[in-house]
Amino acid sequence: MARYFDVHPVNPQRRSIDQAVELIRSDGLIAYPTDSCYALGCRLGNKAGLDRIRQIRHLDDRHHFTLMCRDFSQLGQFVHVDNAVFRAIKAATPGSYTFILPATTEVPRRLMHPKKKTVGARIPDHPVAQALLDRLGEPLLSSTLLLPDQEEPLVHGWDIKERLDHVIDAVLDAGDCGTEPTTVVDFSQGEPEIVRHGAGDPSRFE
Repeated sequence: MARYFDVHPVNPQRRSIDQAVELIRSDGLIAYPTDSCYALGCRLGNKAGLDRIRQIRHLDDRHHFTLMCRDFSQLGQFVHVDNAVFRAIKAATPGSYTFILPATTEVPRRLMHPKKKTVGARIPDHPVAQALLDRLGEPLLSSTLLLPDQEEPLVHGWDIKERLDHVIDAVLDAGDCGTEPTTVVDFSQGEPEIVRHGAGDPSRFE
């Protein structure tokens, strides 16, 4: 059964965050809130966790997973960003954007797009997600919590626990964080291409 943490959306309790981080470090898979929907998350090197996300969401190997990063310096360890792209992304973070970028050698090959060698990366603007990333000290491998039989992501922690109780290890419930996923911007060719219109204002990249 998944552990259930009722966390404050603005001032998350340190004890709950620490316990969730211990689960992540022990190769657990959690559901947690972001500034754009709930997400599934596990440690970057957790191959079994990656496989569990694929199974839960029915994803193929062409799906872009997201590295949820604490800040820009951490993001820069895992993706290649030139000066022009740096300025564009810096101005939009933290926020509800996912950026598709060429991966560095720090990213396990199984997380990259098999042909493009790219990965999604983002910096969330949510206190609970930021507290997790701060205590963990490394990115979270993440994917929007959108189940294959649903048109919109799940928004209630109790509903997530009820549906995924035996396939994830913890739920951090910080209340409703919306159903609109991130705006996805592909910078892999240098120029921005909006792949998905979502919660982040796309006009700055159009």
